[in-house]
Amino acid sequence: MSDVTGAAGGARVTLDGLTISFGEMPAAQVDLDVPAGEILVLLGPSGCGKSTILRALAGLLTPDAGRAELDGTRVAESRSRCAMVFQEDALLPWRSARRNVEFALTLRGVERRARRREAEELLAQVGLQDFADHMPGELSGGMRQRVQLARTLATRPRVLLMDEPFGALDAQTRSDMQQLLVTVWREYRTTVLFVTHDVDEALLLGDRVVVLTPRPARVNRVIEIPEPRRPGAQFEPEFARRRYEILALLGESPDEALTSAAG
Repeated sequence: MSDVTGAAGGARVTLDGLTISFGEMPAAQVDLDVPAGEILVLLGPSGCGKSTILRALAGLLTPDAGRAELDGTRVAESRSRCAMVFQEDALLPWRSARRNVEFALTLRGVERRARRREAEELLAQVGLQDFADHMPGELSGGMRQRVQLARTLATRPRVLLMDEPFGALDAQTRSDMQQLLVTVWREYRTTVLFVTHDVDEALLLGDRVVVLTPRPARVNRVIEIPEPRRPGAQFEPEFARRRYEILALLGESPDEALTSAAG
């Protein structure tokens, strides 16, 4: 990796008694310790508070109690270390792919003459070197997500917060983006907290999968993946067993979970 796009690696994430409410309604009460450089996947029923946890880490929500820290520093004092990737790409439609990435570099204070070179480097890393001058409206959904990932990496985050980033993509594009994320993670070793509803996606990406309870989100079980991201793991019996276990934890009956695991 070049010095231009290099990152400092991931930060350790600590959630200690983190409690968040909306009015009288508690949304999350969580304790978690995420080692630097880990991919941690959050799974739970719809509306349980998964996204709320990410937003608290991003500094977008203020906890009612407890602590959210990055490398021992409270999130409120270290927001620049986190970057969030949403399901909607939120690209600036009047800027080309390169200029969208350059915008993030401008906010980071990169000199003008260096911005174009670094933006093109980042776009090349996500396979879009030939589309730098295309406008967002000229790109497919998967390509726009690639631009969003490049723009996010331009901020050099220590922690990448991903809120169902591939949920709106078709199956093949989603698989391609999962592989791209793993490739980029291996280079940057950024800590990743990844929210998804897809059990297979969780098992394919995570070092650990945290299954949350219905709202308010609490940790129900943490499932460790012994050899994470191993090619072909999804075709092995152990993958099906973990899938069955997670589906059951999410509230499906054993018969429903078994049918889902088999299918």
